[in-house]
Amino acid sequence: MSAVGVLIFVAILGAVICAKVRASGGAVVFSLLALVLFIATPVGQGLPEAIGTFMNAIDGAATPALNGGPQEAGR
Repeated sequence: MSAVGVLIFVAILGAVICAKVRASGGAVVFSLLALVLFIATPVGQGLPEAIGTFMNAIDGAATPALNGGPQEAGR
């Protein structure tokens, strides 16, 4: 296992331990650390673009409903 994989595993393990002892701040910090380490790997490099595409799709679907514009389906 590569060094980054071990660091991601340790960060996830730390988040689980913090969640078990109800230290929510520590769990959040360890989870963010694991996410940053995952994005730094070649496998995780496409994650920010995928999240951006997903958020644009949600925004495109929600904007007409929030602005009171014409609805396309279910009139």
